[in-house]
Amino acid sequence: MSTTPLPGIGVQYDLTTRERRHLSVIAHRDGTRTVNVYRSDDPDACAQSLHLTGAETASLIDALMPAHHSPNVLHTTDLGLVAERIELAAVSYWNGRLLGETGMRTRTGTSIVAVLRRSTAIPSPAPDFRLAGGDTLIVIGTREGVDAAAAILGQE
Repeated sequence: MSTTPLPGIGVQYDLTTRERRHLSVIAHRDGTRTVNVYRSDDPDACAQSLHLTGAETASLIDALMPAHHSPNVLHTTDLGLVAERIELAAVSYWNGRLLGETGMRTRTGTSIVAVLRRSTAIPSPAPDFRLAGGDTLIVIGTREGVDAAAAILGQE
């Protein structure tokens, strides 16, 4: 796959399939996507172009995911939940404090399911886990809860 910046528009991703078919996706700055399929007899001639909204793009990505049909996969958006990465600043009030001191679950209804520290992932950190500036916390909850968690973790 190759990428080409399109100033003022977004980025174009080009792919040639194993069957030698040329496809491109233009990721527009507004979140929409254009999927182009080129003619097999002329890989520079576009045979079909499809413009997708952000929601349509997300649905297509979901359909293309390898684990899409697995009953064990949690699709958080279907349940009204979101999962987000929240970075802890070096000057954060929580730098050096214990995770349990945040009272995150009680205060926001969210769960911190993992902490990324440098190149290490710490799954299911316990309340006695000591936070550090630069940590990235993986938080799951409602949109409102995750926003509240971000505000708490952003305290200086």
